[in-house]
Amino acid sequence: MVGVAGGEAGRWVLLAYRMPREPSRPRIAVWRNLERHGVARLGDGLVALPADARTREQFDWIADEIIEAGGTAMVWLATPSTLGQEQQVAAAMQAARAAEYQTVLDEAIAAQAGSGAERTRAVRRLRGELHRISRRDYFPPRERDAARAAVQALAAAEPAEADQQEQA
Repeated sequence: MVGVAGGEAGRWVLLAYRMPREPSRPRIAVWRNLERHGVARLGDGLVALPADARTREQFDWIADEIIEAGGTAMVWLATPSTLGQEQQVAAAMQAARAAEYQTVLDEAIAAQAGSGAERTRAVRRLRGELHRISRRDYFPPRERDAARAAVQALAAAEPAEADQQEQA
């Protein structure tokens, strides 16, 4: 599941943080930002992402936000002690993305019954959602391809219906 060589666990970037309860606005903004990045929640105030230059930079920026809001934050690079631990975290992240892709798939299928304008809006919205999900999809699940295909099929149905209406 995790792309590791030689059966060894890979590197992860961790963000350990604490934020004051009040005001709640910065705490909620940080929570939303972490969700947008698709973090694995390892514990209270401890989140992780597979380590690369992009994820480390993202955590550095979020740590700065937390400190500016009066909290404390530290960014760490770590390696799980076992491959099984890493696979458990990766599986949880993969399951979260699978659920998001399934929602897109379900919405694309439901949109097939809509009018041409409704389908056009749905295609635009669902393509945007696929893009947002893919940015936090570190361990792509099977549902990704099905969701992409459903949105593509919805997009392909639009011109065909428009052509039929013009011929009528």
